[in-house]
Amino acid sequence: MGDGLSGDLAFWHWLILGVLFILLEVFAPGLVFVWLGVAGLLIGLVAAAVPEMAWQYQVLLFAGLALVSVVLGRRAMNRQAEPEDHPTLNRRGLQHVGKAYPLHTPIANGLGKIKAGDTLWQVTGPTLPAGTTVEVTGADGVTLTVKLASEDTPGA
Repeated sequence: MGDGLSGDLAFWHWLILGVLFILLEVFAPGLVFVWLGVAGLLIGLVAAAVPEMAWQYQVLLFAGLALVSVVLGRRAMNRQAEPEDHPTLNRRGLQHVGKAYPLHTPIANGLGKIKAGDTLWQVTGPTLPAGTTVEVTGADGVTLTVKLASEDTPGA
């Protein structure tokens, strides 16, 4: 085994690289660096067990292991992702899609307002007088898109 100065990679080089990748994940999260770190640690263990392995083979093994660990790690993380209990929690406008509300102010020049709960929402839609029941069909940020409600719309 070389001393690290002759071009050989010692097992501790890989262990340090693995730890650095894992620490990098802390500062730049994205679930990639941690898997590169795992590959580095594994190569460190292999290099310790087989000290005569040439550095070229170590690098090739690291590249292959890094690729496999990133793919398998991301696949496992995606599988464990739990479905959201409240998919509209941080998108409040989407909570109103499909519901009907009376217009608080008329829609003129494409803009009007509805009152949903305790909030006054800006709406876009066809020209309609105040008091007309409209159905929310979409949301773009804090602006809701509406159309004239049909009789089968909930709340109409």
